[in-house]
Order: sequence, then C-alpha cells, then structure tokens
Amino acid sequence: MLVGYARVSTQDQNLDLQRDALTKAGCERIFEEKKSGKAGTRRPEFEAALAYLRPTDVLVVWKLDRLGRSLVEMMRTIDGLRIKEVHFRSLTEQFDSATAHGRFALQMHGAMAEYFLDLNRERTMEGLKAALARGRKGGRPKALSEKDIDIGRALLASGTISVAEIARRLGVSRVTFYSYFPQARARSQARIQG
Repeated sequence: MLVGYARVSTQDQNLDLQRDALTKAGCERIFEEKKSGKAGTRRPEFEAALAYLRPTDVLVVWKLDRLGRSLVEMMRTIDGLRIKEVHFRSLTEQFDSATAHGRFALQMHGAMAEYFLDLNRERTMEGLKAALARGRKGGRPKALSEKDIDIGRALLASGTISVAEIARRLGVSRVTFYSYFPQARARSQARIQG
C-alpha cells in the first residue's frame, strides 16, 4: 500500500500541490499537517503515518525535505522504515528504497549529509580553539553586566520597587532577571503564598 505524507510549514501555506502529486502517484491514504519540520518539533500526523505503516507498505513524500529539516534526522527515519520492512519513495528526487538505484542514492545522500555535518563540527571546534587562544570565549553575551547586577541588588534591597520595574529598568525580562536573582523569585512566591 502506498501511504502519503504531506507537510507545509505554516498555516497559510497550501497542501494542494503535494496532495495532487501523492494522489497521482497512487497513494491510498494521505496524512497531512501544517507544522514546521524543524528538528525536535512534534508532528502528530507524521507519527500517525509511521504507526499506520505495515511491512511492504511504501511511505511516499513529494520531496525529501518533507520528512524534516535535518538530513541526518531524515536518514534516521528512512533507516527506521527499512528496519520495519517499509519502503520509502520521494517523488521529486525520485528516491525509491525498493530499487538498487534508489537505495544507493539514499545512502549517498546520507553519507554526504554526515560528511557536511562533520565538516561543520570540525570548523566550529577550530573556530572555538582559535578564539580561546585569543582570550575570547564562545557563547551568548551576558544579559547583565557586573554593574547592572550591583544596581539590581541595590534596587531589590530597597524593597520599594517591583521586580517587573527593576527588570524593565535593566532592560531584561523578568525570567532573565530571576536567572540572575533567584532569591527574588523565592521572595515573590513567599509574598504570594503568605
């Protein structure tokens, strides 16, 4: 049985193109959703499609990137299908795991993805080492300077200004403020409960 999966990233995008292509390819059942394919995003219809598939079924997508944003994640999905004895077909790239050519193309695609992921990882590590050798550390800059922290402490100690107002004056959200001053959160909660 051919089982289709169609996905668009936003609510204002249209599934018609994918739906038409999957129907024309002979899909008897099509799962559709409007969700981001970003790695880690829950996609209930995709999960339902995977659960629906049985050995010898074929999962069909209009384009390989409909499986997700990360090529490594896509390749893991395709490998998971292979273990379940389910085939995979991408209409645009003409990948078909039921054929020798399709399996080869998918493996080459996966190897290339892993290669570029490794290259990116190596470049990142080399860049971090070079920055560290020059005395710079990676990561996001601190939201509050030491001077800002001292001002925040003084304003908290006065007891006359709300946390929301102090955070606003320092130019940060209350969540960020609480990450620097966890005792302020404890005091706020104690006041609410007391």
